[in-house]
Amino acid sequence: MLHQSPPHKSRAPFFFAWVSLCVVLLQPHPARTQQAPAQHAPAGQDKTPNRPAPAPKPTPDEEELPQVIESAGSDRAALVRNLEAFLKKYPESVMRPQIYRALVEADLQLQDNAHATEYAERIVALQPEDMSMTVVAIQLLERNGDAAALQRAVSYATRVLDYLQRDSPDGRSPRVSLQEWQAEHERREESLLMLRGRIYLKLRQSDLAQHDLAASYALSPNAAAAEKLGELAEMNKDAAGAAKQYARAFALSHDTESALNRRELREKLSNVWRQSHGSDAGLGDFLLQTFDETLTASSPTPVTRNATAKTPFDFTLRKAETGAPFPMLPLKGKVLVVNFWATWCEPCRALAPLLERVRLQFQTDADVRFLGANCDEDESLVAPYLAVEQPQINMVFADGLDRLLAVTSFPTVVVLDRTGKIVYRSEGYGDDNFEKELAAAIHQAM
Repeated sequence: MLHQSPPHKSRAPFFFAWVSLCVVLLQPHPARTQQAPAQHAPAGQDKTPNRPAPAPKPTPDEEELPQVIESAGSDRAALVRNLEAFLKKYPESVMRPQIYRALVEADLQLQDNAHATEYAERIVALQPEDMSMTVVAIQLLERNGDAAALQRAVSYATRVLDYLQRDSPDGRSPRVSLQEWQAEHERREESLLMLRGRIYLKLRQSDLAQHDLAASYALSPNAAAAEKLGELAEMNKDAAGAAKQYARAFALSHDTESALNRRELREKLSNVWRQSHGSDAGLGDFLLQTFDETLTASSPTPVTRNATAKTPFDFTLRKAETGAPFPMLPLKGKVLVVNFWATWCEPCRALAPLLERVRLQFQTDADVRFLGANCDEDESLVAPYLAVEQPQINMVFADGLDRLLAVTSFPTVVVLDRTGKIVYRSEGYGDDNFEKELAAAIHQAM
């Protein structure tokens, strides 16, 4: 989404516009950078190395543009006036796309959406392959356009969706995994379908809007699509269908929508519920049921790891920092102290120094190993947490070990003897005797 802010005296937007334009000035147009063909000396004459062609002389527009930008100072309106005057003087300047982009930025800061839209569309006309600016143009046309403008926005959105469907992961950066590429690709398609669906809704093309919004929701359940589907159902006098969609939107809006929008969703839901039921009776139970169903459906299907493992040493865990395999079999014959924890668990954090003091008592004994087994559902939280806490023991993902050992709360500390049998278990934050009892259990297991 585009974000606008009221005009102010910051020079940051002008800095970015200046950098963008200077890049063009420092890299002359390709047509003017081709070197002349090498000249070969006739036979019998001295041969000298070919000299590079002299740098091309800047064109008048390239010479004048830095002055145009600098003279505007920190005045956005002056920058717009100067650049528009420059374009009138040099209508065929090869730097038009960059100038148009600077004008889009400045006009958005000035809240002149009409002119921002005009220049965004000019960029799209000159560089139809510029998908990011095409999306900006779609958003501006949706916000401010009449019926003709909305039809153009539909055309642009269809172009971007066609591009996404043809896009291949083969050209992705080596630093981007296939899974990451697919997730980002899906997110973009979901957003574009949502955007085009909203435009169809404004054009009163309900069937096309229904198709795009449903497709957006199917790709990734999202509050915006559910709310618009609820509005469509309500306009079609389908109160029950509208209630279902509004309840889904309410369930999904907790991370992305403002409290005000959640209140609006609550009012829409109550309104259609009363239409079909006569009162609010039963609405609470319906909302809770839909909430659970929606969040379950929108959560990734959990991967069952080590499903056939029968003993702790059958497990192959993963290192929490890197995801690398951590087989348990090499630890067979050792005494294991395993702390099951989660990033959101405050008692886990409080227990950590107690556990560390016990570890220090056995740090020279190769037959005793300490493990921290993380049980977070969102594994992306773990690495940043560990980067701050920097624990001294091996940190792994539990990967089903908690299931085998019947861990149901956090923190839970277990001691496994050399055969993998539990000889000690502590649940919750340790009491005053925790360190003494844990150390004694380790000695006994040895």
